[in-house]
Amino acid sequence: MRKIVGLIGYPLGHSVSPAMHNAAFKELGLDYEYIPFEVEPEDLAQALPGLRALHIAGFNVTIPHKEAVVPLLDDVTKLARTIGAVNTVVNQEGKLIGYNTDGPGFIESLKEDAGFEAAGKRAVVLGAGGAGRAVATMLAEVGAAALFLADLDAGKAAALTEYVDTLSNTKCGWAGLDSLALKTAIEQADLLVNATPLGMHPDVNKSPLPAKVQLPKSILVYDLVYNPAETKLLKTARAAGCRAVSGLGMLVQQGALAFTVFTGEEAPLETMLAAARKALR
Repeated sequence: MRKIVGLIGYPLGHSVSPAMHNAAFKELGLDYEYIPFEVEPEDLAQALPGLRALHIAGFNVTIPHKEAVVPLLDDVTKLARTIGAVNTVVNQEGKLIGYNTDGPGFIESLKEDAGFEAAGKRAVVLGAGGAGRAVATMLAEVGAAALFLADLDAGKAAALTEYVDTLSNTKCGWAGLDSLALKTAIEQADLLVNATPLGMHPDVNKSPLPAKVQLPKSILVYDLVYNPAETKLLKTARAAGCRAVSGLGMLVQQGALAFTVFTGEEAPLETMLAAARKALR
């Protein structure tokens, strides 16, 4: 009997995850199908019992549900609990178990796609939502020397900074997205990560980068947004002479980890990457 896995979030028009996972299932001859389910925020609590009742084998979780879904699950892994966000859920005999593959996928992409080791480095993370939590937590876990977190909601940045402070010896700071302190932090950083949806299709002319920020040529700019393939932020970074990496690598790495959680099989990375690139075109 075919097993159904899927994706919940809102909106989902930007996602290439169905193409990526279905290509991987086909490659390995697995009788699975990956389906997107648009779930508006006010419907999340009602959606989960429905997915459980339909015996969905598992599902990924994307914006804006990664944090809100946590208390609605039966259990979460230690890493997901530490991060405070879930992006992968497995239905284990009626119990919904939450995982986070975003954080490990991001660190793996940093190494594979940029040759960047975060230990001992200074990083700025824009966005303190579910993706920002995963990125900031993992950077602290691998020993980043300093973290500076910023969000349109300065209170969220402050709360996440306070939390990350309890996890490690990484020096942390925070500010709003339009602050002078953020401008200074970016100019002194080794790594800038966009963990906001700013610049995502269809709002391709938006950027999370504050006005008048001078990007140092030595900084690596990593945009978690992967659709479009080259965001306004990445264009700005390349024009400034910086190395710039899109979120496609993280998408594939976290997707491969989720694939293994769903199926118990090692994911065909190259097949997933090719399918994601084709879907983006």
